[in-house]
This record gives sequence, C-alpha cells and structure tokens, in this order.
Amino acid sequence: MAEVKIQAESRTEFGKGAARRIRRDNKVPAVLYGHGTDPVHISLPGHDTMLALKTANALMLIEVEGSESLLALPKQVQRDPIKGFIEHVDLVIVKRGEKVQVDIAVHVEGDAASETLVVLENASVLVEAEATHIPDGVVVSVEGLEAGAQIHASDLQLPAGTTLAVEPDTLIVNVTAAATAEQLDAELAEAEAEAGIERAEPESTDEPVAASAE
Repeated sequence: MAEVKIQAESRTEFGKGAARRIRRDNKVPAVLYGHGTDPVHISLPGHDTMLALKTANALMLIEVEGSESLLALPKQVQRDPIKGFIEHVDLVIVKRGEKVQVDIAVHVEGDAASETLVVLENASVLVEAEATHIPDGVVVSVEGLEAGAQIHASDLQLPAGTTLAVEPDTLIVNVTAAATAEQLDAELAEAEAEAGIERAEPESTDEPVAASAE
C-alpha cells in the first residue's frame, strides 16, 4: 500500500469552538498517538484527507513543520451523520516493519448455482500484517457453489505475510437455498400477523346471478 503524504499543522486550540473554526477553514482536527508518545494534536487539509480516507486502512505519512514525519493509520473517523463530511480523525502511529491488526474487506465474486442465495456473513475480516503491506482486501469465489456450501476464515487466500487474527472457523460466506414464492408469502403473512396487520380478503369477481322470471 502506497504512503499518502499529508502536510499537517500543529494546533493548540481545543474544544467545539476551535474545531468548528478549523472545519470552516476546510481543515480537519485530528490527534496522533501511539508508541508511548504523548498525543499530538494537529489539523489536516480537508480535501487531501478526504481523498486519502477513501482507501481503507490508508497509510498516511504525516508531515508537521518542525517535527519528524510520522507514519500513521486511521483508527477512528468521525463524520457528520447528515452531511457526511469528516469531523475528526484519530490516527495511530506505526513503524515500518511492525505488525498491526486491521480489518480488511471481503469481496465476493462469481455466481453460485441456480436457485441459491449467497449471504455474506462477515463483510470484513481481522488480519495481522506489516503496517506498510496491508492488503486492500481479500477475494472469495462462490462460482458454482451449491446450497449448503460455506466459506470460513480458514478458507481465505491471504497474501504472503498476512495472517488471520480471528478464529479459523469464523463464517464468512453462507450459500443457502433461495426461498420459494410460497415461503416468502408465508413469511410475509407471519410478519403481518405479528404486527397486527390483517390481510384483506380478495374481492369476488363473480357477477350476481339475476333471478329468473316465472
């Protein structure tokens, strides 16, 4: 994974008011910590930070004027729940060659057998890898798998140097038989009954029979 250089600025103002002023300048308040160092409070350029964090586990080379450059991984990213912009970033300092534990995405490819349903039980998996060689994700193929097939963490083909940090029997993908129309209708009826919803009886389409004249 390539390093993304970010030119940061140290900051001495804290609190909600200071954070709002930083964000008004299109910057992001952040804190660097780890390896026994005191937390370093910085502000990051908003656009560059947004682009960097589009990549999961982005390896960032933080350059602060007057200080040594530090490698860091995003630990926690706070976003505005409505507008989605980045409000704050926690960064953990890492060293070249050290092992770190991170979640990587699981990508499913291929088509299972007909009349099956592929359920991704875990969209990510915890692995251990070198801080500078974190894989972007792991791909699993469901091509031709029949109902009842399962893919566990131990089945994942991880890159060299990357190992599992979860139980090997952790279920990742489950292939089940697709529900029939009758099963779906029965499940819907059960859910409606639990919610107290009464189904309307279908209207009769029979025309009234006229009485014959005597």
